[in-house]
Amino acid sequence: MTIELLDSTSVVDTSQACVGKTMTTPTTDILGRIANLETRLARSASEIDAAQAVRYKVFVEEMKAQVGPDLDRRKRDVDSWDAICDHLLVLDTAIEGDPEDQIVGTYRLLRQDVAERAGGFYSASEFDVGALLSRHPNKRFMELGRSCVLPDYRTKRTVELLWQGNWAYALRYGVDAMFGCGSFPGVVPAEHALALSFLHHNIRARDEWAVSARPELHRTMDMMPVEAINPKKALAALPPLIKGYMRLGAMVGDGAVVDHAFRTTDVLIVLPISNISGRYLNYYGADAGRFATSVS
Repeated sequence: MTIELLDSTSVVDTSQACVGKTMTTPTTDILGRIANLETRLARSASEIDAAQAVRYKVFVEEMKAQVGPDLDRRKRDVDSWDAICDHLLVLDTAIEGDPEDQIVGTYRLLRQDVAERAGGFYSASEFDVGALLSRHPNKRFMELGRSCVLPDYRTKRTVELLWQGNWAYALRYGVDAMFGCGSFPGVVPAEHALALSFLHHNIRARDEWAVSARPELHRTMDMMPVEAINPKKALAALPPLIKGYMRLGAMVGDGAVVDHAFRTTDVLIVLPISNISGRYLNYYGADAGRFATSVS
């Protein structure tokens, strides 16, 4: 689930706060491995910096997102949440060099207890996640964001490892539900009327899981009547990441939000662990053991 910047003026560079410090993640803490690809958490400030460089290549150079001039000069995608999040990495260990040179994909993970101590979730800048959290005082939530993979590695294996890492991390911390922003390209929601209307009519979060875009940012997703929607065409029009989470059992909030800095139209993805399809639990393992020791 790609979580984007608020706008180009809201970026706070906190990357230097961790420079020279070693993170507490054990160096043997591999969450999954398939052949030469492995997934784990970032172990150092330099690895986080390298992940931010990968994000810049994807979000700014490829997707034409807007960041501040200092970040453009440094070729990094950085915001204030980076300092409090864990950074999940996929590395190609066949690439010669240091681990920083091997990072080909990344995800940003923020647990509820950490967010509450540090000022809240990023998604709250676009969606009323506070109302959702308040209805589930005994559940642990986790926000997923800044998901990206370099073009040459956009394969089934890389996606599987990203999910393997997310799943293993969620199990480690007893997470009950995940959420984050899923993005459509462009700032004109009407260009995605078919897909947005399909999501609105078919997998909109309701009752205890209901969540809406902030009123001042809310853009309707209900642009086509249900009888006018061709489900096959709608599914084909969904971004792969959103389609993947829908298959897992995710729901979407009510209303989209236009992110002008990242030139995207965002929806909120909500995935209770209890909703995850048995097919996927069986595939990855209820204990996230599917790729934990795989070497082939």
